[in-house]
Amino acid sequence: MAQPLMPKATAVWLVENTTLTFDQIAEFCNLHILEVQGIADGEVAIGIVGLDPVANGQIDAENLEHCQQDSKARLKMREAVVPDAPRRKGPRYTPVSKRGDRPDAIAWLLKYTGEMTDAQICKLVGTTKPTIEAVRSRTHWNTSNIQARDPVLLGICTQGELEEQLARARRRVERQEEAKRKAAKKAGIELEPETPPDPVVEDVVVAREPEPVPEVAPTAESVFGPSDPEPAADADQGATTDIGDAPVPDRAG
Repeated sequence: MAQPLMPKATAVWLVENTTLTFDQIAEFCNLHILEVQGIADGEVAIGIVGLDPVANGQIDAENLEHCQQDSKARLKMREAVVPDAPRRKGPRYTPVSKRGDRPDAIAWLLKYTGEMTDAQICKLVGTTKPTIEAVRSRTHWNTSNIQARDPVLLGICTQGELEEQLARARRRVERQEEAKRKAAKKAGIELEPETPPDPVVEDVVVAREPEPVPEVAPTAESVFGPSDPEPAADADQGATTDIGDAPVPDRAG
């Protein structure tokens, strides 16, 4: 059970201004019953000014009245009603530990959510338009170390907040396209439907298989090689001359 804001001061007020039993006061104020008896005897909490728990909203007057009539009843602490904090205007607050990750989140949003405006990014991440422009134009002082990272994973915003801004951006784009179509229709210009660009297909070099060579029956020449040609017959050898038939030269002449 939650105890009052100032237990002893509350116990002093209850002892002085109610007919509650010591047990009831001790249980509500989370004190020992002897401490409550000492407060009643003036031996404990000397000089402490009593605190009215009804005036500061810790208990109800009806509950206090009921407990004074029934010694077995117990005081009940009222639930604290915290008023809703007014929504502050301006850029989103980002903890100091997360501020170094904002350029990475901005780079991610610029890369993957092109339909979002700079004002939406400022509201989502808690940054300024000059910072967004510096990241976009790569003139940021830490450009070499900036990496596009999801702001949800970085803990800068929630998934619901990101989806809400994306839905607003898409509705804005749809309204702009609808206004453009109406203006073109009014001017008598027929707009061609936008077609997505053809996907880029990289050139792929396909290796062709070699054509099969027809099988040929082996021959003697293919196995043993070409045979040596026969020697040509000598003309002088083929024409033998009989010495007896040849004329004998005249040696005397």
